[in-house]
Amino acid sequence: MTTGGKREEDPIGNTDMHVVVTDTGDATAASGAMAVTGYRGPAPGLDSIPTVPIRVADTGDAQAAEGGFANTGYIHQVTMVQQRAPREPASWPHQVGVLPSRAHSFQYRAESDKLQAAVDNGGTAVLGQVLTGMGGVGKTQLAADCARTAWQDGSLDVLIWVTASARSSVVTGYAQAGVELCRAQPDDPEGAAQTFLAWLTPKTGATPCRWMIVLDDVADPNDLRGLWPQASPHGRILITTRRRDAALVGDGRHLINVGLFTEVQAVTYLVRSLSVCGRQEPVEQFTALARDLGFLPLALAQAAAYLIDTGLDCAAYRGLLADRATNLADTAPDALPDDQAAPVSAAWSLSIDRADTLRPVALARPMLHLVAMLGTHGIPGNVLSSQPAVVYLAQHRTTGQEDAAESPGSVSVQDATLALRALHRLSLIEHIPQTPHQAVRAHQLIQRAVRDDLTRVQHTQAARAAADALVSVWPGVPRDIRLEESLRASAVALNQCAEEALFYRNAHNVLFRIGRSLGETGQVTAARDYFEHLVKTGTSHLGHDHPDTFAARGNQTQWKGQAGDAAGAVDAFRQLTEQMLQSIGADHPYTLTSRDHLATYQGEAGDAAGAVAVTEALLQDRLRVQGPDHPHTLTTRGALARWKSEAGNPAGAADALQHLLEEQLRLFGPDDPDTLATRSALAHSRGLAGDPVRAADDMGQLLPHMLQVFGIDHPEFLAVSYNLAHWRGEAGNPAGAVEVIEKLSERTLRVLGPDHPSTLIARGVLANWKGQRGDPAGAADDMEQLLEQMLWVLGKDHPHTLTCRGNLAFMRSLAGDLHAAADALEELLADQLRIIGPNHPSTLTARNNLARWRGQAGDPATAVGALQLLLEDRLRILGPDHPDLLITRHDLAVMQGLAGDPASAVAALELLLEDRTQGLGPDHPDPLTTRHDLAVMQGLAGNPTAAVRALAGLLKDEVRILGFDHPDTQTAQHSLEQWRRVAESRPL
Repeated sequence: MTTGGKREEDPIGNTDMHVVVTDTGDATAASGAMAVTGYRGPAPGLDSIPTVPIRVADTGDAQAAEGGFANTGYIHQVTMVQQRAPREPASWPHQVGVLPSRAHSFQYRAESDKLQAAVDNGGTAVLGQVLTGMGGVGKTQLAADCARTAWQDGSLDVLIWVTASARSSVVTGYAQAGVELCRAQPDDPEGAAQTFLAWLTPKTGATPCRWMIVLDDVADPNDLRGLWPQASPHGRILITTRRRDAALVGDGRHLINVGLFTEVQAVTYLVRSLSVCGRQEPVEQFTALARDLGFLPLALAQAAAYLIDTGLDCAAYRGLLADRATNLADTAPDALPDDQAAPVSAAWSLSIDRADTLRPVALARPMLHLVAMLGTHGIPGNVLSSQPAVVYLAQHRTTGQEDAAESPGSVSVQDATLALRALHRLSLIEHIPQTPHQAVRAHQLIQRAVRDDLTRVQHTQAARAAADALVSVWPGVPRDIRLEESLRASAVALNQCAEEALFYRNAHNVLFRIGRSLGETGQVTAARDYFEHLVKTGTSHLGHDHPDTFAARGNQTQWKGQAGDAAGAVDAFRQLTEQMLQSIGADHPYTLTSRDHLATYQGEAGDAAGAVAVTEALLQDRLRVQGPDHPHTLTTRGALARWKSEAGNPAGAADALQHLLEEQLRLFGPDDPDTLATRSALAHSRGLAGDPVRAADDMGQLLPHMLQVFGIDHPEFLAVSYNLAHWRGEAGNPAGAVEVIEKLSERTLRVLGPDHPSTLIARGVLANWKGQRGDPAGAADDMEQLLEQMLWVLGKDHPHTLTCRGNLAFMRSLAGDLHAAADALEELLADQLRIIGPNHPSTLTARNNLARWRGQAGDPATAVGALQLLLEDRLRILGPDHPDLLITRHDLAVMQGLAGDPASAVAALELLLEDRTQGLGPDHPDPLTTRHDLAVMQGLAGNPTAAVRALAGLLKDEVRILGFDHPDTQTAQHSLEQWRRVAESRPL
């Protein structure tokens, strides 16, 4: 419209006011246009317009054609209704919208087969397919390839491509199709869209149209309300989206999850993309880079472009990715390839914004902050719904969201779960509650992008909250190996991305839980190595004299001892204790704990007497600092009893444990774990003191209580079960022991796994009782298989491996192959001297067994000399009353008798019998064994009648004490019959 002329008015206040319009010029309009010259406006006197005269003069010409409208002069209001000539429908085949260009190095993927399979299996209803997956996996490219293939092979009459990021875009795309295909009016997009949808509906007698609609990047299922095509035997709709809402499936629509590249696809993509520019690198580098990028197609494309643009090689780019100071945005090329809209660092920002609008509003983003701190391969669901996680969500709810509550109490565990579901619906995470140990998974680059967007304060807060959440759900005792693995993986990932936050002011407890979990699940060397690293990082962040650094050193040394280096642990704890005394003082709990560990490994290294001395001094300090009723004081009392038992006084240990048990029952009750542990130790000491029957009875009474408190799969319950089987076997029922241990071994294997030290020990115990039951050859075969696994799992120098070698030699001796047993033990002894030293109890035991087997194999004279030297060493190391010293005295006397001096043997065994009876009591198995061998030596010394008399008395006592079926009772019965025959043939 054009206007011409002029308006003249008198000055304000002049009542003689009028409007003059002159010289308007010409007005020309054509093709439906409108042209007006002159005065156009409301008439004077209307809508508060002053009533003044309008004077129009000297107007121009007005010309209109082809439906146009032209006027010169005055018009108050013009209403034009135009009828355009309808547009003729486009002929088929026809395409509406532009397909995205094919990406460079595009690869055919399994999802394409799924798309085609869905087409082949389609029915008469509209065939709908929904490609869903996280941003960057290549959904658009797959959809474009599918559409392009169908278009080029002539199977479509109409192809519609719509970028469907908003409802208005879908309406506009449908409207354009309506205009081009079915004469829809372009001025009414909603109406045109509905016209198009109606046109798609099959009509009787009409020529069928084979159509395909692609709605790319649907952001909200609600955007498609009222825009789904009706059923058609000839149509197909394909949707790409990051959403996984239930509204997208059903009504014949099939959901196809688009995943990442496989490793082969990812490496192939990099090789092809770089080879175009003449770039070649080792396949190993491409493989490593693909793994670093999580096989994400978008990231691989941008990485390839960056490498080409900058000239960097894969190793340098990987270093850039690994640098914590580098943001993900800094690894993107300046110009994105394949018409990509956003760099990887920003690929998910809109999805996060939209997830945060879903119920519960404003919780998805802070939940993603926690997820970003943890592992990529599966986060236990209860971590993210724990109390620390819920508190974090409440305190960090996204600001600016409508309906977002501000009170921390307004967030519940259910809200936390729904926040995970919101992230899952946007394909930002995988949330699979059916696998609780690995319920939440997130791609590593999404996690990296989320962390990059956090400020330093936000990063620290999220990291500490994630650490608190892990610790809050971490079981005190590892019952479930898979759960331990998942918790450790998340904790390790947290440490890698937030080490500084975890050392803020102190070392977070989650750092210690990682190492303890490794050790407690049998990975003792890994635990040792982990704590060695923790000592270094702790020293770097906190200093060498910080209590947490000392704690890390203590854990490192403890697992060093558990890994088999007890002597090295003693030296390290002694040094650590001295440094603690100087830095944090003698009364600090960490110092006291270090002294406790020092005593433990001193005893494990073979110095039970030294362990007693250290523990006695420690007990006095705990009484002074912590008081008599402190749990640690009572634990030290239990340790003191243990080392007294190891030092040769199991009866005294049993008395001390009885008093300790009474105190623990008073203070903590019968269900306290320490109380139950003391009951187990007491029963064990009673067995060592010579009463295996009572030990078995005590263990039998304890076992149901342990089951009630701990559960059937708890390691403490399993340990008591093994002790019960052991003492039943010692009480004369090896077959029963084997039966029980076989069942326990199956459970231990299931709970702890095949490589856990407890599982390996259980196999050794089972083989031992199998041999003592009467199958030493089969037991030796089992021991050989066990030894192979121990060598692989624990190494050749581990104490458990050395013990297995000794037990294998023992089984060979029981099987009658004394020479092979002695040769194997001689090799073992050389390794023991090198690894644990000449004074270790195990080394002394090996010397004793080697001498005895050499003597039994036909060389008692050499055995006598070896045992005499051993007796001197044991007397010096252990003292005159130690049970092991008495064993050597016993074997020395027997070898003297076999070497031709039975009279000296009789004299030595008589003295030994007095000492054993005095120290252990007449009913202990050791005095009974001495009585048997004394009677045999009496017979060999020429007095078979005395032998018969002694053996008859022994048989009567063993029937009373051990039972008639006990192996020792049967041996006495056999010897009695043998010497009776001798006595009858040689009367005095």
